[in-house]
Amino acid sequence: MTVLLSIRELAVAYRRDGVEVAALKGVSLEVHAGERLAVIGESGSGKSTLALAVAGLLAGSTKVGGTIEWLLPASHPHLGRDIGFVFQDPSSSLDPVMPVGKQIAEVARTHLNLSWRDSYAKAKTLLERVRLPNPDATVRAYPHRLSGGQKQRVAIAAAIAAGPKLLIADEATSALDTIVQAEIVALIRRLVAEDGMTLLFISHDIALAATLADRIAVLRRGELVELGETRQIIDAPGHAYTRALLDAHLGLDATPLLERQGTPA
Repeated sequence: MTVLLSIRELAVAYRRDGVEVAALKGVSLEVHAGERLAVIGESGSGKSTLALAVAGLLAGSTKVGGTIEWLLPASHPHLGRDIGFVFQDPSSSLDPVMPVGKQIAEVARTHLNLSWRDSYAKAKTLLERVRLPNPDATVRAYPHRLSGGQKQRVAIAAAIAAGPKLLIADEATSALDTIVQAEIVALIRRLVAEDGMTLLFISHDIALAATLADRIAVLRRGELVELGETRQIIDAPGHAYTRALLDAHLGLDATPLLERQGTPA
């Protein structure tokens, strides 16, 4: 399997009140082209820091060690064009004073060099792809007119507007209720399959990750403690921390979780 990016001994530390705090401690892993890799762990495990590091979104004052090497032609990928990023809270990631159609169209116009007319046409097509009703009206709507799930669908449409090779979803479902979570996960699965994207799915919920990922990486206190195929991680975890995450989900059964991977969006 082709390696999309190689992470070697990645160490990240922030400064808080003059004190250096380690967020990642020598994490090494490879992300394969076309795979769906979930990175899980509790709050403070470093999973979102890993996502931000891959996307090049860490603050300039952050201390970073190790390497992130892209092994495809885009050796220096650009956010928006080569990497699509879906944040946890669409209310924060979307511009509240700009119609959602323009926000999607801007991505297409910037990275694909399209005219405004073609960019808006693409925005409407993307709104259809993420299953938002009445794209002709929605393209003119402002974010406050949409529900949380609808806003996250808009954010996903913007993230894939330029046809990125890698889609990063950083806790993209945690602000949503359980039913909408399932719909968004099914949507992400379908879009990734249709467009041949690689997925980096960040979550604290191992059960949710099991419904989506080919492989699962488990982070604890900034360290990678386990990495393996999803069924192996669920059926026979090798680390006590992974077992604890599984035990936190009463009645978790790998078979129905894995069977739900085919649920349509």
